[in-house]
Amino acid sequence: MEILLIGHGESEADILGVHEGRADFPLTEVRESQAIKMADYVTANFPPDMIISSPLRRAKLTAFILQEKTGCELKMDDDLMEFNNGVLAGLAKEKALITYPMPKGGRPIHEPIQGGESELDFRFRSEKVLNKLIYDYKVYKRIAVISHGGLISNLLKGFLNQPNNTCNAFVTGDTGMHLLEIKEGLRIVKFLNNQIHLKWGPLSN
Repeated sequence: MEILLIGHGESEADILGVHEGRADFPLTEVRESQAIKMADYVTANFPPDMIISSPLRRAKLTAFILQEKTGCELKMDDDLMEFNNGVLAGLAKEKALITYPMPKGGRPIHEPIQGGESELDFRFRSEKVLNKLIYDYKVYKRIAVISHGGLISNLLKGFLNQPNNTCNAFVTGDTGMHLLEIKEGLRIVKFLNNQIHLKWGPLSN
């Protein structure tokens, strides 16, 4: 089976300079156009049999656009939501530095942010998602997963069996795509953070 991980486009939080995480901002108009180009490219080159998405608006709209192009089934999964950043959600980044400063040396991975989850909890949640994708959807040839940068980075760490305390991170640009394959027990990375669709073909109406 193949797993096509897709990040959502730019949201209004990026323009406003606030922490996003669980704050539920929509896509900007420009990034909605990018999602359309992504959907055109995926439909032509990597059409999925199933789409699974985070229910947060910025991901959900991206998923709806892809579903409209492909016509396949779409499911929402709360476990695909971004890191639960608790008190920081929607808070201006400058204000957050003053009100909720990062502890010296950083926050231990097992310690949750106020009102949110810990990095360790986040990693465990992503491992749960990865196992659901591999085992619950193994009857599909290819599934598309629409999520967020932090969750996708953790999914890739889990797919590559990296430890919980790894300092590695995987970047996902606006509507960036990562294609993974599981074949005869092997875990294969076909490409990472592919954004070729942003230069591919005309915008759809």
